[in-house]
This record gives sequence, structure tokens and C-alpha cells, in this order.
Amino acid sequence: MALLVHLKTVLELRGRGDRIAKVTFRGRSFYSRVLENCEDVANFDETFRWPVASSINSNELLEIQIFNYSKVFSNKLIGTFRMVLQKVVEENHVEVTDTLIDDNNAIIKTSLCVEVRYQATDGTVGSWDDGDFLGDESLQEEEKDSQETDGLLPGSRTSSQLPGEKSFRRAGRSVFSAMKLGKSRPHKEEPQRQDEPAVLEMEDLDRLAIRLGGGLDPDTLSLASVTALTTNVSNKRSKPDIKMEPSAGRPMDYQVSITVIEARQLVGLNMDPVVCVEVGDDKKYTSMKESTNCPYYNEYFVFDFHVSPDVMFDKIIKISVIHSKNLLRSGTLVGSFKMDVGTVYSQPEHQFHHKWAVLSDPDDISAGLKGYVKCDVAVVGKGDNIKTPHKANETDEDDIEGNLLLPEGVPPERQWARFYVKIYRAEGLPRMNTSLMANVKKAFIGENKDLVDPYVQVFFAGQKGKTSVQKSSYEPLWNEQVVFTDLFPPLCKRMKVQIRDSDKVNDVAIGTHFIDLRKISNDGDKGFLPTLGPAWVNMYGSTRNYTLLDEHQDLNEGLGEGVSFRARLMLGLAVEILDTSNPELTSSAEVQVEQTTPVPESCTGKMEEFFLFGAFLEASMIDRKNGDKPVTFEVTIGNYGNEVDGLSRPQRPRPQKEAGDEEEVDLIQNSSDDETDEGGDLASVSSTPPMRPQITDRNYFHLPYLECKPCVYIKSWWPDQRRRLYNANIMDRIADKLEEGLNDVQEMIKTEKSYPERRLRGVLEELSCGCHRFFSLADKDQGHSSRTRLDRERLKSCMRELESMGQQAKTLRAQVKRHTVRDKLRLCQNFLQKLRFLADEPQHSIPDVFIWMMSNNKRVAYARVPSKDLLFSIVEEELGKDCAKVKTLFLKLPGKRGFGSAGWTVQAKLELYLWLGLSKQRKDFLCGLPCGFEEVKAAQGLGLHSFPPISLVYTKKQAFQLRAHMYQARSLFAADSSGLSDPFARVFFINQSQCTEVLNETLCPTWDQMLVFDNLELYGEAHELRNDPPIIVIEIYDQDSMGKADFMGRTFAKPVVKMADEAYCPPRFPPQLEYYQIYRGNATAGDLLAAFELLQIGPAGKADLPPINGPVDVDRGPIMPVPVGIRPVLSKYRVEVLFWGLRDLKRVNLAQVDRPRVDIECAGKGVQSSLIHNYKKNPNFNTLVKWFEVDLPENELLHPPLNIRVVDCRAFGRYTLVGSHAVSSLRRFIYRPPDRLAPSWNTTVRLLRGCRVLCNGGPSSHPAGEVVVNMEPEVPVRKLETMVKLEATSDAVVKVDVADEEEKKKKKKKGSSEEPEEEEPDESMLDWWSKYFASIDTMKEQLRQQEDSGIDLEEKEKMDNTEGLKGLMKGKEKAKAAKEEKKKRTQNPGPGQGSKAPEKKKPKIDELKVYPKELESEFDNFEDWLHTFNLLRGKTGDDEDGSSEEERIVGRFKGSLCVYKVPLPEDVSREAGYDPTDGMFQGIPSNEPINVLVRVYVVRATDLHPADINGKADPYIAIRLGKTDIRDKENYISKQLNPVFGKSFDIEASFPMESMLTVAVYDWDLVGTDDLIGETKIDLENRFYSKHRATCGIAQTYSIHGYNIWRDPMKPSQILTRLCKEGKVDGPHFGPPGRVKVSNRVFTGPSEIEDENGQRKPTEEHVALSALRHWEDIPRVGCRLVPEHVETRPLLNPDKPGIEQGRLELWVDMFPMDMPAPGTPLDISPRKPKKYELRVIVWNTDEVVLEDDDFFTGEKSSDIFVRGWLKGQQEDKQDTDVHYHSLTGEGNFNWRYLFPFDYLAAEEKIVISKKESMFSWDETEYKIPARLTLQIWDADHFSADDFLGAIELDLNRFPRGAKTAKQCTMEMATGEVDVPLVSIFKQKRVKGWWPLLARNENDEFELTGKVEAELHLLTAEEAEKNPVGLARNEPDPLEKPNRPDTSFIWFLNPLKSARYFLWRTYRWLLLKLLLLALLLLLLALFLYSVPGYLVKKILGA
Repeated sequence: MALLVHLKTVLELRGRGDRIAKVTFRGRSFYSRVLENCEDVANFDETFRWPVASSINSNELLEIQIFNYSKVFSNKLIGTFRMVLQKVVEENHVEVTDTLIDDNNAIIKTSLCVEVRYQATDGTVGSWDDGDFLGDESLQEEEKDSQETDGLLPGSRTSSQLPGEKSFRRAGRSVFSAMKLGKSRPHKEEPQRQDEPAVLEMEDLDRLAIRLGGGLDPDTLSLASVTALTTNVSNKRSKPDIKMEPSAGRPMDYQVSITVIEARQLVGLNMDPVVCVEVGDDKKYTSMKESTNCPYYNEYFVFDFHVSPDVMFDKIIKISVIHSKNLLRSGTLVGSFKMDVGTVYSQPEHQFHHKWAVLSDPDDISAGLKGYVKCDVAVVGKGDNIKTPHKANETDEDDIEGNLLLPEGVPPERQWARFYVKIYRAEGLPRMNTSLMANVKKAFIGENKDLVDPYVQVFFAGQKGKTSVQKSSYEPLWNEQVVFTDLFPPLCKRMKVQIRDSDKVNDVAIGTHFIDLRKISNDGDKGFLPTLGPAWVNMYGSTRNYTLLDEHQDLNEGLGEGVSFRARLMLGLAVEILDTSNPELTSSAEVQVEQTTPVPESCTGKMEEFFLFGAFLEASMIDRKNGDKPVTFEVTIGNYGNEVDGLSRPQRPRPQKEAGDEEEVDLIQNSSDDETDEGGDLASVSSTPPMRPQITDRNYFHLPYLECKPCVYIKSWWPDQRRRLYNANIMDRIADKLEEGLNDVQEMIKTEKSYPERRLRGVLEELSCGCHRFFSLADKDQGHSSRTRLDRERLKSCMRELESMGQQAKTLRAQVKRHTVRDKLRLCQNFLQKLRFLADEPQHSIPDVFIWMMSNNKRVAYARVPSKDLLFSIVEEELGKDCAKVKTLFLKLPGKRGFGSAGWTVQAKLELYLWLGLSKQRKDFLCGLPCGFEEVKAAQGLGLHSFPPISLVYTKKQAFQLRAHMYQARSLFAADSSGLSDPFARVFFINQSQCTEVLNETLCPTWDQMLVFDNLELYGEAHELRNDPPIIVIEIYDQDSMGKADFMGRTFAKPVVKMADEAYCPPRFPPQLEYYQIYRGNATAGDLLAAFELLQIGPAGKADLPPINGPVDVDRGPIMPVPVGIRPVLSKYRVEVLFWGLRDLKRVNLAQVDRPRVDIECAGKGVQSSLIHNYKKNPNFNTLVKWFEVDLPENELLHPPLNIRVVDCRAFGRYTLVGSHAVSSLRRFIYRPPDRLAPSWNTTVRLLRGCRVLCNGGPSSHPAGEVVVNMEPEVPVRKLETMVKLEATSDAVVKVDVADEEEKKKKKKKGSSEEPEEEEPDESMLDWWSKYFASIDTMKEQLRQQEDSGIDLEEKEKMDNTEGLKGLMKGKEKAKAAKEEKKKRTQNPGPGQGSKAPEKKKPKIDELKVYPKELESEFDNFEDWLHTFNLLRGKTGDDEDGSSEEERIVGRFKGSLCVYKVPLPEDVSREAGYDPTDGMFQGIPSNEPINVLVRVYVVRATDLHPADINGKADPYIAIRLGKTDIRDKENYISKQLNPVFGKSFDIEASFPMESMLTVAVYDWDLVGTDDLIGETKIDLENRFYSKHRATCGIAQTYSIHGYNIWRDPMKPSQILTRLCKEGKVDGPHFGPPGRVKVSNRVFTGPSEIEDENGQRKPTEEHVALSALRHWEDIPRVGCRLVPEHVETRPLLNPDKPGIEQGRLELWVDMFPMDMPAPGTPLDISPRKPKKYELRVIVWNTDEVVLEDDDFFTGEKSSDIFVRGWLKGQQEDKQDTDVHYHSLTGEGNFNWRYLFPFDYLAAEEKIVISKKESMFSWDETEYKIPARLTLQIWDADHFSADDFLGAIELDLNRFPRGAKTAKQCTMEMATGEVDVPLVSIFKQKRVKGWWPLLARNENDEFELTGKVEAELHLLTAEEAEKNPVGLARNEPDPLEKPNRPDTSFIWFLNPLKSARYFLWRTYRWLLLKLLLLALLLLLLALFLYSVPGYLVKKILGA
């Protein structure tokens, strides 16, 4: 179905101008081309086509608008023509001439002539009546250079190109030509937005260039030729897939690290909890904590795995709490929590940090939650780096509910749910047994059995269930359901369903299917629970022939890509949320298996006959191993077509006969394999006839098909579920378009083309159109009976998603600005991922198609094509992307054989045409083949026209010549041990191949060679070949002197085609060089710069072709160079090289490098460094700067790489290569003269782009022309303003107004009312650690603010459209602001943040900068003028060798490059202090050896990888620098993974010999060698010489005493003077006091300083320091100076490359020895904990629950005692005496506990040291929170004491006690009421009543008592002076409690109390008992005497 509109002419136009037409139907518009300079008549003569999905209504409108086109302004509307399509619908063809109407609906003179044609649907695809539309010849010509119209909107590609339809194609040019720039532009009538320069649209420029016949500017070159090639330029070919090797299935290194911090609210009384952490099958336990419900562990566990990603992400992490586990018993489970590794990995940063896991008990699902465990969980793969949030003192009170361990969007209250997996039946199983036994059985017993015993096993969330086994059945019926019970939503993403074969020995998997729960549910507001089916799922795995040891068994387990159809399984899935309050519910979560009701067959869809047709057009590049045997290709779909091992043939359903069914008569039914089917159709032909390959070249063979192309066709029956695939295809198509567009935009950004934002807007426009289009298409077939619930829900949710995506794309399009392109591009990538996710259909229907190459009846290599890509539909958008197209397929080896290098070689390349659709739709299955063939039918054809052909014979063939212009390649793979390669390229086209010459020893060969392929015969129509040439395959090899060449990579290209009747002239010819990305397996392996043209040889033969100039270069022999029009235009450049030195050279062939030299080479020219005479003594060069001149292309993107090689000059003139480095892009070294006009704010200009405006314009009182920028306050109190004038030449003043120290103090004394509890820290109290902790808090605060402000910034961006002066200014502030962002935002909030301020006032402490990463990453690796180039040697490793880049490094070359065009502009050489000998390298320091004192401060390490069996480590520091090796082994820290070292080390070193500092952390072992945990390397030399001055960080303030003393031997003023002198800057000019002028900037600051004695004296240091801290603002030489800092460096271990082993915080100071010596090192030794004593007096208890029933009276009472301990010291617990027999719950004790403890105030932790066990060698130090626990117990004489209740008080913040017992409530402890919190460290003494709580049966807290206590805290000294006794002992004893005497009555007078209690209550009962006893006694006596008496009677005595 389609609507075609042929716009012919527009008449009677007024005036003269450029005209353009816009034709709109159903909201989709096409633009015509622009007609330039036309007068009254415009001959458009263009055809537009709309494929329509639903038939056109007679009231729909067609609208045509004619505009005057303007290049600069928006287009002006001339008039509009609207037409109702009623007549078109009735007659299908209408011609109209009519007048237009203007904006006011008035008729105007202008008229147009248009022809409209409508092709209605009739259920088949009719062919167009081409004759109606054939235009004249001129039209055909125009087609070649009119802009393509059908590329403007999605879906506009026709399925067979109409000759009359104009479409302009330039194949294989730069990406942008191939990709049609700005496909859909903003509609012309929209006014241009203000932020865009109103210039020509990109595509207009392009079109103009084409029309004017000028060649395209050299910039249209692109690096994405992969996209260029894979963009579908035509209709008949589909994109080849360039990546070869399947990435899944290959094992990788993973590390799961879990920190269990603490548990809270565990359910149960007085438990001894242990936490068990399980990942997969590995278990680890924490230590046991005694009698507590909230244990604190802080234990770290690491699990290492080496498995494939699929296996890894399905592993379950389980955290469970076990009560009282010990050696003898396993303990009871309290509760557990589980999630899969994939959920963690998909979190931001792959981790959960400080989150609370909710425990639940799977055996008791009605119970609710069982407690919380706080933990960190992180999963790291190789190469992932994790940002650990900074581990500082965790003081924030935890909000548990707000920090649950759940991914975004999962509700905190998860409910229990049942997951019903219904397994109905399976079909098409392979045989799983040898047929030998079966044949024997058959012979003897005559029974014929199926050789498989299948059952289904389902794995979910760590549980598994399985169905029954169906004996001997290829088509088993189960009708069972496996029921899992788990929390919903589950935190496990995948469910694994596996069909297994039951076997006596071992069961094996037949096939595996994964159900991704995210794809079958939706968690939105209108979402749905997981649901699936009943539907068939297809399973793929190894080939079907049974072998005992299947080498591809892994594939059946679901690892890797299946290579063959295994079976299909009908299953369903439903979820039911449980109502846990329901008493009938079984409360266990065990897996159950039960019967389920069978479903009718029809529920999965009506069975339809499908037809698959394939034609093999070419088979080449057949690997030579298969070259000697005949080769045949087999195509299968499911088991259909599989003749070798598709043993269990599916039953063919016979369609039901209905009366009206024509031609469906059963003719014959024979069961032979070539059986003839209904309607006389032939059976399937699924394989090509065998044919012997012919040699192409030494590696590859091809099959000589020539003009005869074999075909295959298969009939198969499947349930008709095409709608699912259609919807997926529509979304895939939108996604492909989007991906293609985004690749373009990225290319444009990368190659710095103009207007990427326009292309992005076009892409978004296209996306929103595509999304709206989905609506109209996907909504059909609603009433389909076989649609499952998932189909309906998925459709709804897809429609919602796409609708919102369309909306978002629209709004995003409006926000795309020049400077936001990159951010918006990222958002678009999310769209792409979402689309791909939505398009993946979870309910399969038709299985995938496999193409196997068989050699000698053995399966050799395969390709797999998804069936949805081949599926036919009459609606364009629903068509599979490869349906009726020629697809290039590369066959690969199956399974593990395809891993690694074997998988990179192509086994065969096929050009294959495929079509799949319903048999009844197969009328046009040949329509997409290249034209010009005749069909050959099978012999017994019966002359029926509907027979598919068994081969095609091409009658038309064209002769061509291919010219491959191979210019150069770069960044190739190193294939030789020298670290270089000897590359040559091999070009394949059809069945010919040629090689370039071999260039020795290079990774960047410039072949500059043209390869000519003659006598190429291509079959098909000429015009089709022009648009659709076959692809060219280029492979790069490394030539080896021995053996065969090694494969290095492969890429594809499409040639530009010139037909015989076209002229060889611009714009298409000569073609341009382009970069093609080279792939090696999945990885990129360099780029190839080349161009390819395919020239038709006309009737006149080769004479018509452009001439080929013979070889020009005499030396090169018969090699033809790339001709002049194609090779790049060259200019003369000068390359200056700074040779500094060589470092860390390793041995070469066991000999040490002694006399190295560096050779630099670029484009055949080069220069050599001077020789280093003795590398050991001095590895630096004595001549620093050399240069050479070279011809380089004008276009910077084409610059060849520059090679750096280091050779060692040995005796007798021998040279050996040490290592090499290729600088692939010279761009960063190109010198660009500074722009004289721009205000040179040095770095700020660089930072202009992408910086954020954070400045609020200052108050209006400032003079005009000045803008006040609030700079970051130096110390929180100071205000700091900068006034900046705009011209660089004027003086800018930087005022730093600082309130003097004294004023600060005065203010403090007055004590402003707003700061009630602020204490000024006492100088003597403060130390370096105070500064450090304050800085960390600041850093955290900043990160938090950055996260918050991220959102506001987007808002701001929208507003900052103002240009001009303000914009300029903003740039500077932006730069500033960006820096300010990076620096500390100190505590004092600015006016903007006032609202947040009142939280917590911080004491004023000077701070330093804590970098959460290495210093290098903050300062650009300190490569401001000295660059480090790694020298490589040895082969590049592939993944499985594990040899990474690191291992190939054999040394480093230090130096730099500068490239510029010669001659230079005059003014550069005249610049101040220009020294001609140094060229561009001015002011370089001397590189003579220099002695330096290096001082390394190591603060602490975090998250170390455990090294001992107990999951801990005993770390110590080792430092290496040159020959110095310090091992601080004595001071190891026992059993710590977060050790605080706090040490400094001094080392004397001499640069350059010793410049690489290694700081390592080792694990101390009592026996054996110590293990390396991890190490970090720091290049000191780059830091030392850097302009950022990284020798000694610049502090925030200058002070000469105290904790913040100035560390540098040079004072700020001296540093400033020296910087000015070195940078040749005017200054510094001090004066008047408090001001300094540097260049044209003025800095102000305080002018006095206070010494130790409080004397004030004048100083210039403060202002000098403020100048240094803003050194980046100095013109020309300014740059950021390194502040006083602590950096955090990751520790790495060479055995586990790429995975962090912990982090180390340190900083390094360096002082040259020829300068004054620095002072003593700072003391950063860890703070010693302070000794305290806590005295707790328990006075009384009240309202204690009564536990005991009196034995006699039944009265309730309790024997109360109170137990207390300081958290973590349970062994030191202290008990009061027992208050016996309390009847009212009151208890009196007057009992004193004494708890001595060591406390770290800064971290608020108690420090305890104790031996872990009797076997421990030494004590371990623990840091635990300071918490006091008080418990009440009921004492029992014989049984265990009963626990009644407890309270835990955090000594830093606990609720103030109530004055009386009445006021004391339960809410005080649960935090529901606002109680003032107190800290015992501030209050020192507290007395009051506190509630004691316990949990009842329903897990709710209840009040079980109240205790009156007094807490008194003393320091150890005070306690010594004022001792007290424990309990009630001396000294200072407490008086005895006054207890009522009932409690003692038992001991004094037992009888009295017995009478008192018993007689009164029970006297009647006692009397009755007495009476009964007497009666029993009488009866007993009676029975005793009866026998004797009877005997007497009988004997008659």
C-alpha cells in the first residue's frame, strides 16, 4: 500500500527566485529540491511516496505548499494547495491542475499541476505499473544529482526502486555524503532560533557544492567509514556486520567485595549473631558477637571469580544472619537477603554503598522483616574503576528506611509472591543416546523408542525445581508447574529454564532459555506483573548429532551463541502477590511442583505454512583448510531443512480442509525425504549441490558459481505470531536510524565539522516521527485470539514508552545548542539502549535461520540470522531489515573454536539473498534480487509457475575495473616480538584478490599504492550496480619470514561506482580518501586510509577509463602510486622535537641497554637524538632541541603518525631495537599562534567551552564595566571579591579582604547570638588530623552539592542565551567558576545557600585539599611541557594471553613535540625572550642531574584486599626509589584492612636516575615471605619540573607556628618572585601594605602576621600567597599551582591486572638539595586514643515485666538484675546483685559499674586491642562506636536467666533521661518523640530514667522496664585522683538498697510464709487431697489382703 504524488509544475509565479515545495500527508512532509532562479514557471517534476499501513479514508487531506526559498532567512510561503483524497481512493489515479490559496485563504493566481496515485491493499503485494511513471531521459539524468528525497523521513525507502522516483546516492563517500546530512530538517516555516547563526543549512551547502561542480572540501573526510559502509545506501543490499567474534562466553576476572558493617533490629531475644555472606557457592562468616540484637562488625570480604559474564551476573549474593553458630552446631537462621550479581553490576559505579539489607525468613513468609544488615557491596570487572565514597568518620545517624539495599525504583516494602512457571510441552528434541543400543533392541524386541528422556529444570533466585521425566519422547507433554516463592519485585533478573536429558550416569542439558524478568514486566504506574505465554521459546545449542563428549556442551548450558536449533518448549509464567495475613497460606518458601491445566494447541497461534527462499550469489574467502573437499551450504529453520541430524522431524500439521479451499487437494502422500506436498508443490531443497572450491590466493578459495546461482527453499509450519516480530522490526528500524544518526553526530564532533547540533536536531526529529509512526502501525491485529497477556501489556507499554520518547525527543530537540550537543548526545544514547531493550521480544515465534557450510558432510562453519530480520510484510516499516536484500555473511567457527585468533579468520564469505514469509504471500519473493536472471525450475516441475527455482542463471553481466587506492594505515596491531609488524594489505573483491607491498617494521605503513583489478564481471542490471556494488573486504596481514602471514585485522568498504555513460568529474570523482576502522575480532585494531572506485568498462573498452599513470618512483619498481587527485594536498611543516631523556629501559635479549639513541620519523623524514653515552650514569640527552622539515597533508585529520624508536648502539656498529611508540595523532602537538585580539586569559580561554556559570551579577553599586565575581573564601570568615576589567591590557584588581585574626577573636568573645554552641577550637588542641578530617567533611559536602547542583545547572543553561559583552565575561567567570567548583566550597554558605546553613556549625579550621583520585588526573598528568611516551615491545596481547599493554612497556621516552607550518608569522619570533635555538621550547630548565630530598607522607589505606585466611591482612609500607628501599616492617598493623599509618619517610634521590617512586603495601607474615597487597607508582620527575609546581603544595593560609605551619623552605613572596622571573612577567610589585601587583593584576590581602607570642608584625606573605593561589589568572604564563593536599591512589597488583586492591592516601614533597633545607617533617602520626573511665550507677528500676509465676500462689514476680557493658566489650560485662521477688517490677540496686576505655574523639570511636583467639600472635586493634548497653534480666536458679529488655545509648548522642519514672516513655528510645540529645563527652555527668525495650511475638517493640542510672565520665587522670569502688565497695561506697522484706522472707521463716501463702488460698483443695489419699490407702490395703484371705477360705482353714 502506498500513496504516490508526482508534482509536475507550478505556473504563474510572481517575480524571480529560488522555489521549494513541501508535500505533507498524515503529518509526514517531504521537501522537493530547490529550483534556483526560476521565473514564472517552476518545473519540479518530482515523485514522493508514502508507504501506508492502514487504508486511506476518503476524507483525508493531502497538502502541498510552495515557498520562496531563502538561504539566510526562513522560507516565505507563496501559497498552499489542499486536496481531499476522496476521488483518489475511488479511482486510484487522479491528475489535477488547480490554483493555490494564500495565508488568508484567498485564492491567488499561481496554480500547480499534480498527479496522485493510490495503490490499495489486496492482501498480496501487487507490482507497480511502472509504465505509468516512467519519465523522460532527462529525469533519469537528474536522478543522479538531485538531493535524495526519500531519505528525509524514516521508512521512505522503497522496496524496489522506481526509476521515476528521484533519489540521489553517492555511495561510500565520506560518511556524510553516504549518510545524507541533516536528513529531516526543521520545517522551513519555523523562524530560525536566535542561538543559531542564520547561515546555509549543512545539506544546502553540500547540495550547492555538488551543483557548482566544486569538489567537496577536504574536511568531509570521516573516520566512521564503517558507518558509511554499513549505512544502507541502497535497497538491494543489507549492512554487513563488521565484528566477528562472539564476546559472550569468554571468562573474565571479577571481584565481589562485601563489607558487613553492622546489623540492627534483629528479631529474637539476646542472640549471638553471625553474618554469613555467600556469593555463588563460596561462603564466608563474620565473627560472632555475644548477646546483642545490634552487633557491629565492620568486616570486609572479597570473592574472586574467573568466569564468563553471563555466569557471573546470574550468581546469587546471599547475606544471612545466623543465631549462635559454633563448631558443634550450625545455628538457626534469623533471616536472609539475596540478590544477583547483575543487579549490583548495573548500579551506578557497580556498587551499593552503606545500604541496609532487609532480612526476611523464607521458611516463615508471614512473619515480616527480621532485621537489617548494613553493608557495602561492589562488583568489579577487569578495568572497571570504582569510586569509593570517602571513608571518613561516619557520624551521620542512619536513616534505615531511606537507605535500603535496593536498586532505584524498587519499593522498600517488598511483598511475598508466588512465581508459577508452567511447563506444557516440548518439540523437536534431538536424540541424546547412541542409536546402537536402540537398533539392538529393535532387532530383538521390535520396539522403536525415541532416544531421549527429557525433563525441565528451572533455576530462580538460587533455588531450583524440576518437572517429572518423560521417558523416551521427542515430543514430551508435561503440563506441570514449578512454583517459587520469593519477595516481589525479585532482585534476581533472570530465570533459567533448561531441558535436560535424564541419564543413569549424568544428566546433560539439551537446551537452555533465560527469561529476563525486566522484559516480561513493567514497574511503571501503569505497569504489569511478570507474565509470559503460553508461548513457545526456541532453544539453541550445539549441533544435533549425538556424540558422547560434545565439545560444544557449554552452548547447551546457555553460554555463548547457539549454533543449531535444539528444541522448542511451550511455557507460561504468572506471578501472584500473596496476602501473608491469610492463615491458609503455607508459610514455607520451598519450591513446589504440581500439575497444571493443559492449554489448547491453538493458544500459541494458528499454524501457518511459511516459505523461506535463499539464493547464493557468491561464496568466496573459503578457508584453505576446506579447499580440497567439495563444499555445500545448508540452510535450516528449526528442524526443517536439517538433513544431516534433524532426526526427530516435526509432525507436519495438515491444514484443516474447508469447503472453499481451492487447489488444496491431497495429491500424494509419500514419506520419502523429497516428498511432494499439497498442491503439487515440491518438497524443500535445503542445501546447494556440492562443488569443489577454486583457488583465489594462498589463503582463500572460492566457489565458481559464475552466472549460475544455486537456490534453496524450505517450507515450514509455525504458529502465526508475525505481529510480535513486526513490532520488533518497527522499533529496530527506529533504533537503527537513531544509531546511524548518532554515529554521524559523533563523527562530526570528532572531526570538528560545523553544525553537529543541526544533525542532532534532525536525528531527534526523525526519532519523534518514528515513534509516532509506531502508533499507527502497531495497533493492528488487536483481536488476535492467540495474543497472550504479555503481548497486550507489552504493546501498551511499548506504545507508552515510545510516546514519551517521541515527546522527549521533541523537547530535547529544542534544547540542542552548540555547547550542549555532547550532553544531549549522551541522553540520546539512552534512547537507543531503551529502544533496543524494547525491541527484544521475549516470546519467540519463528526460530532463527542457520546457514552451515558442509565440507565432506561435516559441519565446518555457520552463520545465524534472526528470523525477524528476514520476515516479509507488505508494510515497509515492518519488513525485516534483511528481507529480500542481498546480505553479506561471514561464516564463523562454532562454539569455543571460534574464540581467539581462530575465530578471526573468515571461514567463508557469502553473498546471500533471503526471503521469509507466509507461503500465500510469496508472489514477490524474488523481487529484491539483482535483475537480469532467468529461473531454472526443478525437472519434475509440471510447468506450475509457482514453483521456486532451484537456480538462477544471469543473462546480463557488466564488465568493471576496480581501483583500490591504498594510502596508509595507522595504529595497527603489533604482531612481532619487536613490538612492530611487517604489514601488507590484501584486498578481496568478488573472487579476485591482490596485495600491497610489505613494509617492514612499522605499525603505521604508508603504502601509497594503487591496486587495479581488471576483468571483473558483475551480474545484474547496470543501474543497480551503481547504487549497490558488492562490498570490498580488506585484510591486513603481518609478513613473517617463516611460516604463513599472521592476520592483523579486517575492514570493509563500498566502492564509488562510475557507469560508462557518466563523466569522471567532481563532485563524485575522483573519490576521497577515507578512514576505515579495522577490526580484529571484537576489538578495533587501527584505521585504514584508502579510497575505492569501481569503473564500468563501456563498449569502447578501457580506452574510456581515466588514464593510469605508470609507476613514477624508480626505486619502488612496478608499483603504481595513488594518483594526484586522490592523494592529499601537502604543505611544508616543521617538526621540533624536545629530547629530554629515557627512563626505566628494560633489558633487550638479556643485555642491558647502555648507549641508547632515539630516532624520530614522520612521513619518511626524521631526526636522531644525540647518543646517551652511559645510560646508567645519566639517562638524559645533552642536546635538547632538534627539528626536521616534512611535507604533511593540509588536512590535519590525514596527518600520518609519528614514530619514536629507541635503539641501542652496540659495539661494531650493531643496532638493536629497544622499543617503539607511535604517536597516532599529531593534533595535540600542533602549535597554533595565540590570537592577539582575544583577551589572553591563558587557561581560561581553554576552559571557556563547557564551563558552568555560577556567578550572580554583583550589586548595582559597582562602577560600570566591572563585574564582581565571588571567589571562594580563603578561610570561611573572609569575604573575597574579584573585580575584573575586560581588556587584557588593563589592570584587573583582585581584592582579597580578610578580616584580621584579631577582629575574629573579638567577635568570638562577644559571641554572636546565632552561634549558640560554636566553640572556637583551641590552637593547642588542633593537630594535622583536625585539618584532615575537616577537609574530608568539606569534600563530602562538595560532592553532595555537586550532585544537587547538577540539576540546577541544566536550568541555568537554558537561560544563558545572552551574547555579546556579557557572554564574554561569562566565559571568564565560567572558567573561574569551574575552578571554584573544583576547589573547596567551605562551610560558610554563601547567600545562595543560606537556607541550608543552620544544620551544623563547624569550628573554623584551616583545610587542605583531599583529592579522591591521583594528583596526576587533576593536573593533566603534569604533561604541561614534558610528555612521557611509553615504549612498547612484543606482540599485542589478545584477551586470552592476558598480556596487557602494561606488560609490553619496555621503557619510557620523555620529551615533547611541536609541529607548525613554515614559515611562522613574524610576531611569534619577535615575542619577548624568544630564543631561536630552542625554537618553540622556550624557558626549558636544564636537564643536568639534580639531587632532591623526597619526603613521602603516607596517611592511611582503605579497603585493602585481604591477604590472610582469616579475611584480614597485617599491612605495612614499603617504599622504593632508585637504590633506596625502605621497608617499615616493624610497624605493621595487625589484622586491619583500613590501617592508619600516619608516617613520613625521607629519601635522598638524584634525578634523572631515580625518578620513579613506588609506594607498596605488603602483608606481614610470621612465616614465609610477605605478600604484596598492592603498589602505586609516582613519576616524581614530571612533578618536579611541572609548571604547576608540584614540589610542595601551597597551603591555604600562611602561618609560622601551630598545626598549620608553612612547610616550604621558600616563603610565598620568594616563590612569587621566582615564578615571575621564570615566566618573564613584570612584578611582583609590593606596596602599599596589603597589595601586590603582578603583570596587570592586583591582589590584596592582610598585611600583618602574629607569631607564637602574639606579637604582630608587618608581612608581605599573605598577599604573595593570595597571588599564588590565583596564579592561573596571570596572563600568558598563569596556571593552577598545586595546593596543599592529600591524594588517593589506587593500589594495583601485577598478578591481578586492572583490579584495584585498595587505596592509599599520601602526598609527596620534594626539595632540591641546593636550596635551603626544609624544616622537620610534619607530625602526622595517628592520634593516640585518650584514656577515659565511665562510671555508671544503676540506682533503681521500675515497671519491669514480671516473668516468674509463683510455684504455689501463681503470683507474678521477677528476680531482677541489671547487666551493662560498653559496646564491643561483652567479655567485660558487669552485673548488679539480684533483687529477688519483686512483685511490682520495682528494683533497688545502688550499684556502680566502672568501664575504663580508650577513645578517639576525632573519629568518635572506642579503640580496643585484644587477641582474636588463643592462637593469635598479637593483639588486633578494633575501632567501634562508643555505645553503652544496659539490659534487665530475670535470674533463675536452675535454668538459664531470662532476658527482659535492653537499651543502647550512643555516648555521643543519646536521649536525655527523664526526671521521673512516669515521664519516661518508650518513644524516647525509638526516636518517635523529639528528645534533646546529649553527649557524655560534653556533659560529663548525666542522671535520669531510660526505657528498656524488647520485641514481642509480632516483632513490635514493647516497654519491658525502666532504669534509673547516672553516667559520669572522667579522664584517666581525673579518675586516678578521685578513685571509687566497683559495686558498693570502698572507696566512696554506695549505701545498701532499701528492699522490702517479702524478698527475704523465704530464708527467715519458711513455715510462716508457707502458711501465709498456701493455707489461705488452697485449704479446701488441701482437705480434698487428704481425703482422697486416705481412700486410696484403704483400697490398697484391701487389694493386698484379698488373695491370702481367699486361699484360707478355699483350703477351709
